[in-house]
Amino acid sequence: MSFSKKGLRLLFAKHLSGWRRAMFLMVVWFPLGIITFVMACNLWIIGSTHSFIAKDVKSARVNEVALVLGTSKKVSPKRANLHFRNRLKKARELFDAGKVQHLLVSGDNGSPYYNEPQDMRDALVDMGIPGAAITRDFAGFRTLDSMVRAHKIFQLDSVSVVTDGFHLPRAVFIGRHFGLEVTGLASDPVPLRQSFKTRLREYLARVKAVLDVHLLKTSPKFGGKPEPIMVSR
Repeated sequence: MSFSKKGLRLLFAKHLSGWRRAMFLMVVWFPLGIITFVMACNLWIIGSTHSFIAKDVKSARVNEVALVLGTSKKVSPKRANLHFRNRLKKARELFDAGKVQHLLVSGDNGSPYYNEPQDMRDALVDMGIPGAAITRDFAGFRTLDSMVRAHKIFQLDSVSVVTDGFHLPRAVFIGRHFGLEVTGLASDPVPLRQSFKTRLREYLARVKAVLDVHLLKTSPKFGGKPEPIMVSR
């Protein structure tokens, strides 16, 4: 079978046109779909958890235990982490107000030189919280781990979560998905110039949370035997 030059040009133009349409779909519609999905996940998490987040300590729900989500003590050798300080400050306010009787501090203990739960406990004791009223979860490597372990390992059915306001919806979303009756209280906000990157990452972290609980069925890195928290009355 032979083709004239004109026929070859038409055939080439037809294939080129199809390639251009495919490129248009990839360049325009695929990114648009990704953006739409990210927005939908964020709106879902924020909208579905809004009613479970208290405005202040006074309106916070009374629970036996508050779960304080971990973060690093410092952002550099000479610079304190305001997220760390503000979370613990709010946890102490809850405790002092009688809204909770015990604090579960959960965070990363990934190396001998980095121990979020121990740093949180030490700081809370320095703030006047009795050591006997603090339990450490050394396997809270990520928010999902902390929330699931609070329910499965520490045998909590209801808990108040303390963390940054932008982080709180994701924590509440994950906890309630796994059967934990979660309410939240936000720590005092950190200035935007010192929290911009963390806030920006949270948009994608919410997408990961939706995928984790509804598609990937992600489990905590470490399980273990139940360790019920016994609250003194």
